Parts: sequence; structure tokens; C-alpha cells
Amino acid sequence: MLIFWIIIFAISLFVLVKAADYFTDFSERIGLALGIPQFIIGVTIVSIGTSLPELTSSIAAVLKGSTEIVAGNVLGSNIANILLVIGLAAFLSKKIAVKRDIIKLDLPLLAAGGVMLIVMIMWDGRVTLGEGIIALLTYLVYFHYTLKYHEKEKPTKSEKGHVGFKLIFGLILSAFFVYLGANYTIEGVINIADILDISTGVIALSAVAIGTSLPELLVSVSAARKGNYEVAIGNVFGSNVFNGCMVLGIPALIKTLTVSPKTISLAIPFFIGATVLFVISGITKRIYSWEGAMYLLIYVLFIGKLFGLF
Repeated sequence: MLIFWIIIFAISLFVLVKAADYFTDFSERIGLALGIPQFIIGVTIVSIGTSLPELTSSIAAVLKGSTEIVAGNVLGSNIANILLVIGLAAFLSKKIAVKRDIIKLDLPLLAAGGVMLIVMIMWDGRVTLGEGIIALLTYLVYFHYTLKYHEKEKPTKSEKGHVGFKLIFGLILSAFFVYLGANYTIEGVINIADILDISTGVIALSAVAIGTSLPELLVSVSAARKGNYEVAIGNVFGSNVFNGCMVLGIPALIKTLTVSPKTISLAIPFFIGATVLFVISGITKRIYSWEGAMYLLIYVLFIGKLFGLF
């Protein structure tokens, strides 16, 4: 039975990530056809699209009554985004150069969002409706300042096109498979945790977090190897802020979220450490290959500690 649910989990996670990728692609093409500037599409559709697996799986978890999965998914994904995604991107590309503009805007917002996330989770081990609303409002502030910053840049010109039946049908179909993938991913998590007699929060912090971070991993590694360092870094910035605000905030509007002890005792310290390392790397404006290797080793330590291997 365990093998069956592991297969269901793996297939569902693959469907979820792939469907989210198609959903983002169709949304981007519709935006371009409607004449929406490229930079706005990047800040909105692309950044949100890469976090769609985290959001949908978290909502599915709440609807199934497993609210402790949400905080584990958020923190696990944010840790993976920094240590695994940035670590691998820096290691493979030898060096990631960080623009000073990112230091002025994104680093302070990332740090502030991280502090808010930690306070909400550690205050009483729950995330309530009121805290969910605060998280959503925080994201709106971040979104406003991001758009305001990007307005200074010259948008990529794009010709308006026709939003045909194929685009609309593709968007709806991909959205359906996003829902289907998220639903059975969480179903797999719950059953695997039950069979192995381990916390669903542990699986959320590891397997779910890594799986839902695959879009960020693919985008950032590919961008870094091509020398598009702003995309590689910006993708993780946007995703982590979105996770901490929207992926935590929206499910909290449905039901109060509980936080597993493992999330508080282990994930919070690693999240703080990863964020501090990322901020320091951002201030120095360079992330070298050896730093990327260090990020990856710390992530291996995190997974090892999570499963009691170290």
C-alpha cells in the first residue's frame, strides 16, 4: 500500500508542477495578446505562476483538514528556494552577480517578510484569520513597490494579438489539472504519513517543499547558466515573499492553521539561517560557486536533521 501511495504522490506532484507551468505559459500568452507590458507580466503572472504549486497544495491541505501541512510547505519551500535553488544555480554557473537595485528594494522587503512570517508562526503556534489578512495586505504593499520600481524600466513592446479558443481552453484545462494534481498530492502525503506513522509536517517540509519548488529550480538554474542573474535571484525573491504572504495568508482565510512542533523547532532556525545567508550574499553582490556548495551542504544537513539521520 505504501508503494501505491508513493507512486500516486509522485505522479500527482509531477502533474501539479507541469500543469502550473502550462497555466503560467497560457496566462503569459493571453497577457501578451491583450497588450499587457512584458515587465508587468513578469512581475505578476510569471512570479505567481512559479508559486502556484505551493498555493494550490496548501489550499487542498486545508480543505482536507491537514492544516499543519501549510506552514511546513511554506517554510520548506522557502528554505529549498534559498539553499537548494540558489545554491545549485550558483554552483553550476560559478558565480551569480547581484545588482545594487535588488539590495535597495528586494532585500529589505524579503527580510521584513521573513520576520513577519516567523512572528506569526511562533507567537502561538497558529495562523489565524486576522494574521492571514495581515499577510495578504503585506503582499499588496510588496506588490505595489515592486510595480513602482519596475515602472522606471522601459517595457518590452509587444503587439496585441487575438485571444482564441485554444488559449482559453488551454488555460481552463491546465487549471483543472493544477487542482487535480494538488488534491492527490495532499492525499498521497496524508496516506504516506499515516502508513509510516510520521508527521505530515515532516513530509511537507521535505518532499512537498522540494517538489513544489521545482519551477523555481528550473527557472533559476537555467537563467543563471545563461547569465541572466537578475531573473535567477528575482525569481526566488518574488517566490519567497509570495509564499510567506499569500500561500500562508489565503489558506488562513479558510481555516485557522496549526503548526507542527517539528516546523517550529527545526524549520524556523534553518529558515532564519538561510535568509540571513541570502541577505549577506546579496549585500556583497556576489554568490560564488563555493558559496553555492555551502548552501547545498546546509540543505543536506536540514533534510538529515528532519529525518533524524544526523
